[in-house]
Amino acid sequence: MSESRRIYSCDDHLDLNAVPPTLWVDRVAAKHREAVPHVVAHGEYNLWMIGDKVTSVSGSYEEIETALDREGMGDDPFRPSDPVRRMQDMERDGIWASMVYGPTALFSYGIQDPAVQKIAVRAWNEWVADEFNAHMPDRLNAFPEIPSTSPEDAVEEVEYIVAQRHRGACFNAFEADIRDRAWDPLWQAAAEAELPISFHIGGGTKLNPRLMDWQIAGFAAVAPMQMDELLAIMVFSGALERHPGLRIVLAESGIGWLPYMVARMDATFEKHCVPHPERNISTKPSELFHRQVYATFEEEPLGPDLIPLLGPDNFMWACDYPHPDSTWPNSAAAIDHALGKLGEDTVRKVTADNCRELYKLP
Repeated sequence: MSESRRIYSCDDHLDLNAVPPTLWVDRVAAKHREAVPHVVAHGEYNLWMIGDKVTSVSGSYEEIETALDREGMGDDPFRPSDPVRRMQDMERDGIWASMVYGPTALFSYGIQDPAVQKIAVRAWNEWVADEFNAHMPDRLNAFPEIPSTSPEDAVEEVEYIVAQRHRGACFNAFEADIRDRAWDPLWQAAAEAELPISFHIGGGTKLNPRLMDWQIAGFAAVAPMQMDELLAIMVFSGALERHPGLRIVLAESGIGWLPYMVARMDATFEKHCVPHPERNISTKPSELFHRQVYATFEEEPLGPDLIPLLGPDNFMWACDYPHPDSTWPNSAAAIDHALGKLGEDTVRKVTADNCRELYKLP
């Protein structure tokens, strides 16, 4: 693959249905195996369970057609969790490097016991480091997770993540009250380690896509815009200003709502912050955004119109393999069709350079 044409996908997935069925039970003590995600046979299905609660299906989903199904590869549902076969798929699509979000990116485990949640997170992070990323660490990077159980737990896990030389991490900010300055140690730890933290879509809405009815479409339509509160909190609470080395990623947020949001935050800053500097931030939100915030997008029909509004430096393209709306295995054509009007330099930034530089990929 020509280096000048390398494509970096900053938001791919490894969903629970494709995860090895014994990932957690192989890595936790026997007394915790019923409490962490585990697979139980039920009729013709193998079901992911947490305690006595069904969480997902292990293997193929009958109701959802993935990118693999479209290509006649649906009989191999665990292909995304096999790093060898996954890289074959990336090569087929011309993807040089893939940043991968795990099964809690869209939905949490639903584990109520904080101690068990920590154990489950560590098991995932161990598997990611030892079994998945190790295959090709310069090109295949599944993100470890940061527990939302407490700031102390989060900082402890960041130390482990950094020791494992991960390039970024995912934090479910919808589950934590990040308005509270008690979370400052997490932001500080990530900033000092130069570890980008991702907030992925999946919360902030009353729509329940698990019901497999009309709410799936509704959820898909509004989910990206639920990131607005997380962005506003990180900006106006002063978290970004206090920790200028912190980099956050709004994963699968798209672009469309961000130019409006950044402009509105600037207007709000002038009305509410400038007159009362003693209790507010002193840095313009647009400056904080350009310095510290990144957003990933897939096919953005208005990309050529929207990206110039904020500039290309804060946006990163994603293939979204193997989800139904993924551009795989025709990503190069999809990029040319959607972004070609922006010019070669801008396209290279959003499809390669920004991702490579943020995650320090060689």
